[in-house]
Amino acid sequence: MRQFAVIGLGRFGRKVAETLAKKGAPVIAIDREPELVGKVSDFVTKAVQIDSTDEKALIASGVKDVDVAAVCMGEDVESSVLTTALLKNLSINEIVARASTLLHAQILKMVGATRVVFPEEDMGIRVANSILSPGVLEYIELGGDYTLAEVEAESESVGRTMNELNLKTKYGINTLIVKRKVFETGEKTEEVVGKEMKVLPTSDYKIQAGDILVVVGNSRDIEAFEKHMK
Repeated sequence: MRQFAVIGLGRFGRKVAETLAKKGAPVIAIDREPELVGKVSDFVTKAVQIDSTDEKALIASGVKDVDVAAVCMGEDVESSVLTTALLKNLSINEIVARASTLLHAQILKMVGATRVVFPEEDMGIRVANSILSPGVLEYIELGGDYTLAEVEAESESVGRTMNELNLKTKYGINTLIVKRKVFETGEKTEEVVGKEMKVLPTSDYKIQAGDILVVVGNSRDIEAFEKHMK
């Protein structure tokens, strides 16, 4: 299993560390602020309070052994750049760094970041797309005008099979999986609980109300499909 380091434990970095840990990944979480380190210590593999621009301290933290390092300091440009450069010198294969400006991103790439992310910009794009296409629950741009999206099945498609929908021919999009809520009685109580079941849909799979289709295709084609589902 790949090992991860998350450096900078503000709201963004803490969420990255928490998500990785929930997926069962080994995570070293690092920040110079003891309060922020304390907030993640219960769920990560190792939480370390150091200044990540101190090379000796960084090596001592165990970062040298990770496969992927996420540099999550956004506002502290100097520290993020220096930390990224140190990680590059430690031969970390994959360095994902958060940038606050285009210039910041260019510098991060120059010093060794293999990928640069703009969380605020990415979220703005997703919010805009959710406003434009309210039937799309999740929207992720893949590049080259291709998109991965989650679209909830509406009345137009309920009761029809995947073969009848014929999304590939009609819209040029492919359905990867279908998410379906399955309701059952809890083991210890009479309470009815919902569990999500993921299905690889065959041609005879029949769409039910509440199903969520995870589709991939051209952004315009997905938008046309979403409008048809209403």
